[in-house]
Amino acid sequence: MVNDKCGIFAIYGSRRAAELTYFGLYSLQHRGQESAGIVTSGNGKVHIYKGMGEVNEVFADRANISRLKGNIAIGHTRYSTTGASSLTNIQPFLITNRSEKLAIGHNGNLTNSLELRQRLESSGSIFQTTSDTEIFLHLTAASKKRTWLNRICDSLQHVQGAYSLVFMTEYSIIAARDPRGFRPLALGKYNNGTYIVASETCAFDIIGAKYIRDIEPGEVIEISEKGIRSLYPLKKQKHAFCIFEYIYFARPDSKVFGENVDKIRRRLGRQLAREHPTEADIVIGIPDSANTAALGYSEQSGIRFEIGLIRNHYVGRTFIDPHQDIRDLDVKIKFNPVRGVLEGQRVVVVDDSIVRGTTSGKLVKLIRSAGAKEIHLRISAPPIIAPCYYGIDMPTREELIASSKTVEQIRKCLNVESLGYLSIDGMSSMPSLPNNSFCVSCFSGRYPLKVSALNDKLRLEKV
Repeated sequence: MVNDKCGIFAIYGSRRAAELTYFGLYSLQHRGQESAGIVTSGNGKVHIYKGMGEVNEVFADRANISRLKGNIAIGHTRYSTTGASSLTNIQPFLITNRSEKLAIGHNGNLTNSLELRQRLESSGSIFQTTSDTEIFLHLTAASKKRTWLNRICDSLQHVQGAYSLVFMTEYSIIAARDPRGFRPLALGKYNNGTYIVASETCAFDIIGAKYIRDIEPGEVIEISEKGIRSLYPLKKQKHAFCIFEYIYFARPDSKVFGENVDKIRRRLGRQLAREHPTEADIVIGIPDSANTAALGYSEQSGIRFEIGLIRNHYVGRTFIDPHQDIRDLDVKIKFNPVRGVLEGQRVVVVDDSIVRGTTSGKLVKLIRSAGAKEIHLRISAPPIIAPCYYGIDMPTREELIASSKTVEQIRKCLNVESLGYLSIDGMSSMPSLPNNSFCVSCFSGRYPLKVSALNDKLRLEKV
């Protein structure tokens, strides 16, 4: 049982807490499409509403937002990397402990979740879900400390792995980030006395809030009527920020790990052009996450950038859909080639990654069908050769095309004239990125934190 690569949002001190949380989650929709939920608190009363689907589907009836009274709220959009995509696993989770309410939203993956769950169950804990987020609640409830803040800090002493967390008590927000900082978490301010915590700063932009700073790795903050209190209860660890946030997951208009995503992606594209030049007529990007890297490739190479594919934005992100048959259907309706741009051209196609090879193969066929003379595929990341155990849905080596095939074999498989991946050294040498501060385990096979050999997101459903 591992957990979720998701979007989390929290707000303290606004009479419009539920409404602002809705908009915040809307801007974080790219981080999870399977379910969404909001919990609020005010005047000693807690309200919750959540459901399966995207944010606008779950809250299609705006009356469900107006019923969420209170000036404190947390919200969550889910993409499962542990636990089935089902009603019981929808976050935020809400419990009552010692006659007090506590809610939680989690982005990340625990690497010792199975051992913790077995230990807690042997001590009498009864689990309601198959998500490892629930472990935080059981550990917190079992703590002998007096306050929620101290109980939560106590619970974090037992967990290992990737986590960015938002908790809501009846009177406060508590946010925490693991000591390696795998997943991003930012602090913002909406107006005097209103503070926000979110996975990405694009959630601040949509409501007009101001970014203050990142919540630091290993930091726990409490936001209450007394203001902001910051603690560092965990032992310092070497940082391991997920480089895939820059490459694919985060929105280009966000600031994560202290840097603008758009700027980093453009630099990755420039480096890619240095490492893998080619003769071509145009450069196109696979919308939307690779557009900026394609611009960088174009700028460095001098090859003209064009819009060669139009994306249907009413279709979700194929990579994060958990079912292969749905992924296949999505690809067929997600993109449409611009024949007038592609026909008769030697085309450099820039994409951010090749995971399973499914999407790439279909896109190459699509571009060929529009009359492209040559296709030179360029990837603004190294080959993905190993599973991620810290929050991205690629749990087995068998799913990863680069784990069993050479670059040349992949080139032949995809039927392109040439294929070039960005090197690990080139990726890691980007200016402004702290040296040795990123997790690149999916590219190197070397993990910053020990993982269980039984790491399977649905293993609890198989018991």
